[in-house]
Amino acid sequence: MNGICMLSFDVEDYFQVDNLKGAIKKSDWNRKTLRVEENTERILNILDKYKSKATFFVLGWIAEKVPNLISEIHKAGHEIASHGYGHDLIYRLSEGEFQKDIRRSKRLLEEITNEKVLGYRAPNFSITERALDILEEEGFRYDSSLFPSVMHDRYGKVSTVSLDKKVGIEKARGNLYEVMIPTLRFLGKGIPWGGGAYFRILPYQVYAAGVRRILNNQGSFVFYLHPWEIDPEQPKVKGIKLNYRIRHYTGQKRAERKLDQLVENFKFTTITDGLRSLNLL
Repeated sequence: MNGICMLSFDVEDYFQVDNLKGAIKKSDWNRKTLRVEENTERILNILDKYKSKATFFVLGWIAEKVPNLISEIHKAGHEIASHGYGHDLIYRLSEGEFQKDIRRSKRLLEEITNEKVLGYRAPNFSITERALDILEEEGFRYDSSLFPSVMHDRYGKVSTVSLDKKVGIEKARGNLYEVMIPTLRFLGKGIPWGGGAYFRILPYQVYAAGVRRILNNQGSFVFYLHPWEIDPEQPKVKGIKLNYRIRHYTGQKRAERKLDQLVENFKFTTITDGLRSLNLL
């Protein structure tokens, strides 16, 4: 099939997810048992099975706790990129706080891998105009946070990047590209199709058909998932809103099998390699 498929994973643990913040405070994180290592290993096994490569957007907090996991991902030939340090929504941080957050994360990851970190993805896709300026200042070459969909209340918005239906990758700043999370156009609206809960909930054949349509329309597709999404045995958190509970838990039992199918059916690469194949980096 024509087109470039880029595979990505946001490396964070279940207790760091925004949908659960009403019940789990950041001050509780150090008391939680990490499940991210085992879940990420399962993902790595699938990628190795099909000889696929992926970009792992790693939370700096996780990198500090389990640096050996990040080394393992990198040694397996995958790309290490930044998911920030503390998983805070960008528009709830001051510019100084955001800059400190990404510097801390970038430094940690580069010390572990001894390689420059080129990519960034905002927690909950909460990208902003000013954040793109700061990312370029800090030496990032691409951002993959813009999710041009009307179906989520926490996604960020950027008016200076085109949301034309034929565009999946666009120069956002002088040396910074925006690799958008894909949507399927329906009645003029962007229906989320990049992964996550949308991937878990939809029947696999329906989802795969949408991927092919996006590839045919724009020539590129980027998929995302979190390690906790393939972990139906994770602790069930009480005291959260019904819609948050649905978003977080639905489809977890089937997610690993569906991911295996997806990686088998499509030829995936890292985001950096995808951009290089398009002569953009």
